[in-house]
Amino acid sequence: MSFKPDIVGIPLKRGSDVDVLKPLKNLITSRYQAAEQESYIASINEFSKLRGNAVCRTLDYHESSLELLCRYYDQLVALESKIPSTEIQIPFKWKDAFEKGSIFGSRSSKTVSSMSYERACVMFNIAALQSQIAAVQSPDSDEGLKLAAKLLQQASGELTALKGWVLSAVGSDPTADMQPDTLTALAAFMLAQAQEMFVSKAIQDRMKPGVVAKLCMQCEELYGDANKHMARETLKPLWDRDWHSRVPAKQLAFSGLAQFYQSRVCNEQKSVGEEISRLRQALELFKSAETRSGNTGQVVDQINRAQNLLTEAIKDNDFIYHERVPDVKNLNPIGKAAIAKPLPVPERFTAGFSDVFESLVPVQVQQALSQCDTRRQDLVNREVGKLKESTQLLNSVLASLNLPAALEDTEQGEQLPPSLRDKSLAVVDKGGLQALERIIKELPELLQRNTELLDECDRQLKEESDSDKQLRDQFVGKWNRTPSATLTATFLANATKYRKVIEIAVQADSTVQTKLDNNKRGMEMLSGGPEFLSQSLPSVSSVTTGSGNSTPAVARLRKLLEEVDAIKTEREVIESELKSATVDMRESFLAALAADGAINEPALSTETLGQIFKDLQRQVTDSCTRQEQLIVNIQDGHEQLMVKNGAAGGERERLLKLVATSYDVFMELTENLKEGTKFYNDLTQLLVTFQGKISDYCFARRTEKEELMKDLTSGLAAHNTGPAPQAPAHHTPTPGDTSNTRVPPPRPPPPITAAAAPTAPAPTAPTTAAPTPNPYQGAPYPIQPQPGYAPPAGQLPYPVAAPHSMPAPPGGYAYPPQQQYPVYTPMPQGYNPYYAQQQPPYPQQQQQAAYPQQTMPGYAPYPQPQWPPKP
Repeated sequence: MSFKPDIVGIPLKRGSDVDVLKPLKNLITSRYQAAEQESYIASINEFSKLRGNAVCRTLDYHESSLELLCRYYDQLVALESKIPSTEIQIPFKWKDAFEKGSIFGSRSSKTVSSMSYERACVMFNIAALQSQIAAVQSPDSDEGLKLAAKLLQQASGELTALKGWVLSAVGSDPTADMQPDTLTALAAFMLAQAQEMFVSKAIQDRMKPGVVAKLCMQCEELYGDANKHMARETLKPLWDRDWHSRVPAKQLAFSGLAQFYQSRVCNEQKSVGEEISRLRQALELFKSAETRSGNTGQVVDQINRAQNLLTEAIKDNDFIYHERVPDVKNLNPIGKAAIAKPLPVPERFTAGFSDVFESLVPVQVQQALSQCDTRRQDLVNREVGKLKESTQLLNSVLASLNLPAALEDTEQGEQLPPSLRDKSLAVVDKGGLQALERIIKELPELLQRNTELLDECDRQLKEESDSDKQLRDQFVGKWNRTPSATLTATFLANATKYRKVIEIAVQADSTVQTKLDNNKRGMEMLSGGPEFLSQSLPSVSSVTTGSGNSTPAVARLRKLLEEVDAIKTEREVIESELKSATVDMRESFLAALAADGAINEPALSTETLGQIFKDLQRQVTDSCTRQEQLIVNIQDGHEQLMVKNGAAGGERERLLKLVATSYDVFMELTENLKEGTKFYNDLTQLLVTFQGKISDYCFARRTEKEELMKDLTSGLAAHNTGPAPQAPAHHTPTPGDTSNTRVPPPRPPPPITAAAAPTAPAPTAPTTAAPTPNPYQGAPYPIQPQPGYAPPAGQLPYPVAAPHSMPAPPGGYAYPPQQQYPVYTPMPQGYNPYYAQQQPPYPQQQQQAAYPQQTMPGYAPYPQPQWPPKP
């Protein structure tokens, strides 16, 4: 008996073209250095080209097209493991593969801003394309049968795997083809067709009838399982009309084939009675399959062969064996041979896969590296803070003792102490008090830029959230997309973090301003230069001059001050080494992830940071400990100097202390303002990138909203409300009665061309004759030409009004209120620190000027129609 398999393929989903370049470029430029960005940009372009070939063009039913889809899927898997889902928003749109419209709340297309959704749709297309390639294989070729069986088993395995995670990837309300029930039915259908390939191969290879019967029985069971899933009420509208009859018909046909080949086993065993019973059952099943499928030629060979064999068996039984023909229900069931099985989804579809984003590390490693860098920065800041705090304490002690100015003033007499001269020159070199005041005046402008960027981010998120909430309240259960609060949790947390950072910066700016005000006089004296400072100090009082050069107290104090300079220089070196120390944990984290599947970041980072910074931490502790004894020795030496020289006191002593303190504060504020300016500029860049991500998210949500609105409104428009109720009998007017007859208003006449326009008659005396009928009696109101309107050649500018048209009311026509268009606020531009000097400041009363408002021009409404009175 010949048997030709008949395979049906799954239709492919159709994806839309979408810009993946901009969101990926924004992510790359915000995360990586400029030197690395060029290679990543080339990878992004290659990825975009690969998607265009795999998704946006029609694929042939060939293995080369399947390889293209598999390469894109592998690239998606690799990229998804390296980019957090919250970091990128691309509105991927895919249409339903069956394109049968909406069923039970589903839609014919869906847009989701998730790479997991894109991956799910591509996997569906891989399975669908495999089934289509299997369908075009030659059933007469062993290679064709083997390839078809392999592809159908792979398709069944992929659809089964997709069913397990499709809802997490798509979210609520997936299209009908991505419903778990649909995927279950399709997976069962593909597996049954794969078993059919093995049946065909066994028949072509003339295997033993018992083996073929078992293969057919298993195929009958698989088709029965597929028919059970596909016959669900929610899925019936999906399938083509041919599918509704094909699957149950094949179930009957393979049941008949199983009985037929089992009858051949009975024939070999000379069990003629059982043979006749099974042949009769096979004939009934074949005929039922033929009736169910509607194709009279599909099982005609099987029917003819079974009929001939049945006739011979009956003849032999009547003349030779005389066996009783048992009921088919009492026969032993036929065994089953399950050959076709769903194949597992491979880790990589393509052999020798090359990741275009190979240099990008996985998400777990990125997060671990970020946490490790935070630990390193905290450790460095803590140790540098200890050094700066100790240095400030040391400077305050020296300033309170007027050192080294007191020592130099005792030695120099009326001359300005060299240390104060050097300090004055250093202040002048850095721009003096004027430079500090100029930088402080620029801080509010930098602060305002960051505040405006953050306010714009909050506005966009709130606007998108309000729109989603409004539509959710409007459509209630039909608005099934993911709520905004779920998707914007990370954005809101980052916005709150940036807001707190700005608040801390404002407090720091206030502290800087307070220190500047408290030490302004001393800074003014230093900013005037050494000569001005010398003139500003009072004359030396009656103290010993020059005699202190050789005293032990002066020599000891000078040596202690040299130790102060040495310890400050040592701390500068330690601070530089702390800030320049680098920690590369990438390989360690990758190895831990490969070995254990997880990264114990705290343990690995703490151990490595302890090894790298152990010596530097010991030096910081040693420096702070030595300073404590140094301060005690300085205080003791200063006391001996004062006893030796007498109490210097007076106004000069006070001013010398003031100048020394002001110098230390000046240097501190200069460094603070430098760091503050850099902080605001860096924060601006972060907020610009943050705003770009929010803009991409809002654009993706708008696209998704528009698609969902389109589907909902089209579904409502297509909804059948049923026939109109029949009017009661008393609504039907009697012949000749027009009291209840509604006469529709006459239509406006067509425009009159110049060639057909009637000429005005010459004036004549009034007569009592009936007026000539006016052809434009039905004109509802005179239409005035719009300003600037030019009528076509040969046509009057407007229709001629009827003679009885109503005049305009005294107050004019009631025009509809002008529509208020929403104000458009442009996106804030990125801040350029080099251009900041040329930008005008932003006064508080002109904050809104940063975002100019534009309004749409008003439209000229048409006059309200004034219908003529009823005659």
